[in-house]
Amino acid sequence: MSQDRNKPPKAEGRAIVADRVFDGRGWHRGAAVMIQGGRIAGLASRGEVPSDWQQSRVPAGVFVTAGFIDVQVNGGGGVLLNDRPTIDSMRAIARAHRRFGTTACLPTLITDTREQMRSAIAAARSLAGRDGVLGLHLEGPFISPQRPGVHRSDRIVQPGAGDLELLCELSGAGHSLVTLAPECVPPGFVMTLAAAGVRASIGHSEASAAVVAQAVAEGATGVTHLFNAMPPFSARAPGIVGTALSEPRLTAGIIVDGIHVDPVSVRAAFAAKGADRIALVTDAMPTVGAALDHFDLVGRTIKLIDGRLTTQEGTLAGAHLDMASAVRNAVGLAKVPLEDALRAASLTPAQFLGVENERGAIVPGARADLVALTDKLIVAATWIDGEIESYGVP
Repeated sequence: MSQDRNKPPKAEGRAIVADRVFDGRGWHRGAAVMIQGGRIAGLASRGEVPSDWQQSRVPAGVFVTAGFIDVQVNGGGGVLLNDRPTIDSMRAIARAHRRFGTTACLPTLITDTREQMRSAIAAARSLAGRDGVLGLHLEGPFISPQRPGVHRSDRIVQPGAGDLELLCELSGAGHSLVTLAPECVPPGFVMTLAAAGVRASIGHSEASAAVVAQAVAEGATGVTHLFNAMPPFSARAPGIVGTALSEPRLTAGIIVDGIHVDPVSVRAAFAAKGADRIALVTDAMPTVGAALDHFDLVGRTIKLIDGRLTTQEGTLAGAHLDMASAVRNAVGLAKVPLEDALRAASLTPAQFLGVENERGAIVPGARADLVALTDKLIVAATWIDGEIESYGVP
């Protein structure tokens, strides 16, 4: 009797029942997602759910899949990380994107001062792993002045004394990422980051295929917003794009908003690399989840017109995009199979960050972070640790 009293209470079981469940690799029809203690206990048929388990049935036409993971999100809900790189800002950004099916993300700081970088790294070290924040994405400042995009040219720099040590502090900030131009950092820079457990992604760069190959040999594993802020692919100068499409060790992020990348190019990228090496990203700005038509980005006014975010000069400045819309666009505009689009929004970024046993798939032991989508790929509900957060339908 005393032994029984000392046993921890059995976690209450609950099941989410749907006509279809996508587990990250394949479909299950008439299935129940079994949840205990905020974790996935397994998948079962409807008839296998224990009678004493709480059941939630999603409506006909709605399916359940793993929550989305966004590795490049600058802002949301009216908050821009560069404005205030704090714990509260990171939480607010993650919360703003939750209604669009994103259950985990990397808040992203674009090229800024060392002081802002230190603040963002400190916040990520304090918060990573909680409230949907997996870590921090530093996009810059060690990028090419020839490919700045909307980054401020006066803040693009080459690494100086102490900079590598500063970036290596991200090793204590969960699963973090640095976007850099490999031709603009010294030999061994990427190798040191990789050895510290900080992921390196190639972007805002004019690197040749040979330079990219060397970066991969040193441990680079990603390409930031494929096709954008890099030279185009050509027959005798494959560059970043050609190497990304042909190198299986690289996972390429891609912005599928119908503006940044032509749908045919999106389809070509999926065809070349497969959904296991393409990650949908939003590059979202604070207009997502907020009633804003403009905002300031490191001293420049950005306007939202017809779904496009630009400076006064017409330079694209991030995207007015959420992950559910990215999935819809991948399917509707680029004609990517639904299964591939879902995988690119969940399991692939999870694998890229090394959290595939925790997130990105409906497998035993993973966190019960889920999203329900209608047949039109509109978010019906989102679950965090098995707790539902409903939006709109139903």
